[in-house]
Formats: sequence, structure tokens, C-alpha cells
Amino acid sequence: MIRTVLLDLDGVIRHFDPDHVATIERRHGLAAGSIEAFAFSPPLIDDVTTGRIRRADWIAAIGDHIDDAAAADAWGRQPFRADPDVLDLLDELRSAGHGVAVLTNGTDTVPDEVASFELLDHVDAVFNSADIGFVKPDVRAFRHVLDAVGLDGSEVFFTDDSERKLTGAAELGMVTHHFTGVDGLRTALSAQGVLSPR
Repeated sequence: MIRTVLLDLDGVIRHFDPDHVATIERRHGLAAGSIEAFAFSPPLIDDVTTGRIRRADWIAAIGDHIDDAAAADAWGRQPFRADPDVLDLLDELRSAGHGVAVLTNGTDTVPDEVASFELLDHVDAVFNSADIGFVKPDVRAFRHVLDAVGLDGSEVFFTDDSERKLTGAAELGMVTHHFTGVDGLRTALSAQGVLSPR
């Protein structure tokens, strides 16, 4: 029986506008994709998402690499929105008696970021790789969550918009779902008996 639904943050609950990044690069005369090509490359992305460096240090390193601190700062402050349909689903899950938690490959500023749109009003816990020290799909990140909530893998449903990141959860026996939209997630949860079909 599924007792807790575990979700990724970015690409599931929270979304960024890719056009905003393109606008920053055009404004600063940078090649398209150049900021994120470096920002998300190892070992830098691993260092920031496992808490070895702070987000501020990450942004500074990006600025040094592209030789434009202002562009890096603007990229680091890009706006985001929470999906209201997903938040409604989280509320529905909790009202039905299920635990709801988030596991994100994030940085040290995740607590402030989720507070800015009151995510903790919709979930029971937010687990951040920068605190855990391991990132998805590492089994150890998922093991940390299971230990914290006191459940076996078979009692947890996990969804992520990156199919690759499902592997560690599956190794521990979690039911996994590749997120492509809230309707598909609802269908998958219904198939597991977590929600009643509409």
C-alpha cells in the first residue's frame, strides 16, 4: 500500500521560463545555452547540489567562466512559478490521508525558495540533496528519505520529470512514474489506488 507520495521539485511542482534565460544571453551578448552548459556541468553542479559549495559560490563561478558576473547574477535570480494544479493535487493527497514529500537536487537556498511560494503548506517535508550530501538518482538520497519517514520502498510512490532519476527509487522498491503532466500523474496515482479515478 502506498502511504507517501514523493515528488521532484523542478519540472514537477516548480517551473522556470526558458525564454528568460535566452533573453539574458541575448542582452549580454552570450552564445545561446552558454550559461547553463557550464552551470549544469560536472563537477560544478555536483558540488553545489551536494552542499560542498554554496549557491552564491556557484553563481560566482558561472560569472567567472562566462566573464560576465551581471549575466550570472541575472540568471541566478530568474523567476519561477508553482503549478497550481499540482499544488491542488498535493492538497487532495494529504486530505485523503497520504503523506506528501519533495526530494530535490537543490542548493543551500532551497528553504528560502520553497518558502517564497509557501510549499510547506502543501507538503509534509522537503528533502534537499544539498543537506543530504547525495543527489538523485543515487540510492543513498532515496534511502535518506525512507529512513526519515520510516517507510519501506514499497510504501512510497515517486515521480520525477527526468526518467533517469527514477532508477535509484526503483532499486529500493518504490513505485515510480515519469512525470509529463499533472493528468498523467493523477492517472498513475489512481492506478495504484492512491486516488479515486475522476
